[in-house]
Amino acid sequence: MKIESLTSADGSSTLYIPEMDETYHSRKGAVTESEYVYIKMGLANLHLKQVRLLEFGLGTGLNALLSLRYANQNRIQLDYTSVEKYPLEQGILQTINYAEHLSMKDEWQELHQIIWQESSEWDTFHRLLKWQGDFLEAPLEEGAYDLIYYDAFAPSKQADVWGMEYLNKAYRALKTGGILATYCAQGQFKRNLKSLGFEVENLPGPPGKMEMVRARKTT
Repeated sequence: MKIESLTSADGSSTLYIPEMDETYHSRKGAVTESEYVYIKMGLANLHLKQVRLLEFGLGTGLNALLSLRYANQNRIQLDYTSVEKYPLEQGILQTINYAEHLSMKDEWQELHQIIWQESSEWDTFHRLLKWQGDFLEAPLEEGAYDLIYYDAFAPSKQADVWGMEYLNKAYRALKTGGILATYCAQGQFKRNLKSLGFEVENLPGPPGKMEMVRARKTT
């Protein structure tokens, strides 16, 4: 599948898949979107010093890199698990400018050098597990995670991953009181979340999006 590198409005890279007519991040600003949706509305809302974090869709690694930066700035210890079915090839990763844009060259290299399927020390203070495979098959501990970044491609491109089977696995993986953050605010997706028992918040979206969703597991 052909993948092209683009520069988004804030100067940071994103990737475009012509076959799907889909980008990995918002063209309005890749870093701007991820910082807002997953850090400001997600990680920063936990107010915890130790966080178990699960990501659906490692993609370029941007969310992981931003989470590492925030954790180091705020003395948070991260145990980060990211599930990715289709890891990007090294040639594509070399076209992405996050190392320079965020001044995180060493952290960027380490993120993508860590071996898949093995939990490893990450930036000395944290742990990272990159698990390659389908989210439904990932060996996730139930009731273990404080936060989920739900960052799959849009429902119009990958409808199944926004359906009940995948969301039920995400729900089971969360601790009571844990939250799921995502850029998506599709109506059926929100109804699915509510039917599973999530308390759903409609929040203002990042640039270019009217809304985003933050959902909390209440029981």
